[in-house]
Amino acid sequence: MKQRKFTDKRVFLVTLLAFCQVFAFAQKETVKEKSFVLGVINEIQSKELGEKRTLNIYLPEGYNQNDTTKYPVIYLLDGSADEDFIHVVGLVQFNSFEWVNQVPKSIVVGIATVDRRRDFTFATTIEADKKKFPTTGHSDRFMAFIGNELQPYIEKKYKTNYNKTIIGQSLGGLLITEMLFKKPSLFNNYVIVSPSLWWNNGSLLNEKTKIAESNFNQPTQVYIAVGKEGLTPTAIPRVMEVDANLLAEKIKETKNKNIKVYFDYLPQENHATILHQAVSNSFRFLYPVNTKEQ
Repeated sequence: MKQRKFTDKRVFLVTLLAFCQVFAFAQKETVKEKSFVLGVINEIQSKELGEKRTLNIYLPEGYNQNDTTKYPVIYLLDGSADEDFIHVVGLVQFNSFEWVNQVPKSIVVGIATVDRRRDFTFATTIEADKKKFPTTGHSDRFMAFIGNELQPYIEKKYKTNYNKTIIGQSLGGLLITEMLFKKPSLFNNYVIVSPSLWWNNGSLLNEKTKIAESNFNQPTQVYIAVGKEGLTPTAIPRVMEVDANLLAEKIKETKNKNIKVYFDYLPQENHATILHQAVSNSFRFLYPVNTKEQ
C-alpha cells in the first residue's frame, strides 16, 4: 500500500511538472513583440518645391493635443532616420529629463533629405562647381518651403509656442547662414555646425554682404561650431575653422542688441564627428538657465 502511494505521488509530481512546462512554454509563445516607436512620420506636399516631403516628428513625453501646454520646436536639417534624427532626438530627450532639466520639452521636426546640394545652396559663379553639382542653386525655394509651408503646417497641426530653433551641418550650415542673413525672423535660434562657407568662394563672407539687420526685431541666438577640419576640397581651398570664426565676427559687427552669438571651437572633433557634441554644447548656450518651460 505504501509503495502504491509513493508511486501515485511520483506520477502526480511528474504530471504537474509536465503541465507547468507546457504552460510556461505556452505563455512564452503568446508573448508578442511590439514596435519601439520614437515618433511619427508626416508627409507634406510642397508647392514651393514641387514635390512631397517626409517629416519625422518627435513629440515629448506628456504631449497631449487636448491640453493647454505649448512646446518649442526644433527643426533639423538632414532629419532622415538614417541621418541625424535619432541621435539628435536622443539629446533633446535626455536634456529635457526632469533630473537634467537643461532643455525645455520640445517637438523635433526632422526634414528628410531629398537633394542637399539643390536645397541647401544658392547659385554659384564657380564653373567647376556648376559642372560637378548640376542640381545646385535652389536654396531660395527651400527657404520659401520652410517659411511659407512647413512652419505653418507644424504650427497648425501641433501645439507650439513662439520658440523656433533650426540645426544644420556642412551644407546645412551654409543654408542656415544664408537664412540668418536674408530671413532672420524665421527662427529665434540658429545652430550652425561646420558651415560650408567655402561655397561660391566664400561669397557669404564677402565684405559687401550684409546681414539684414533691420529684420532682427526679435531676440536671436546664434551658435556656431567648427572642429579641426582644415582645408576644403575645392578649386580655391579655404580653411573651415577660419571661415566659421569670420562668420561669428561678422555677426558681432552688426552690434545689434537683439543678436547674441557664440563661437565654439572643438579641436578634438572633425567634420564627421562634430555634430553630436556641438548640438549638446549648443543647448548650454541656448538655455543657460535651467527651465522647464521656454
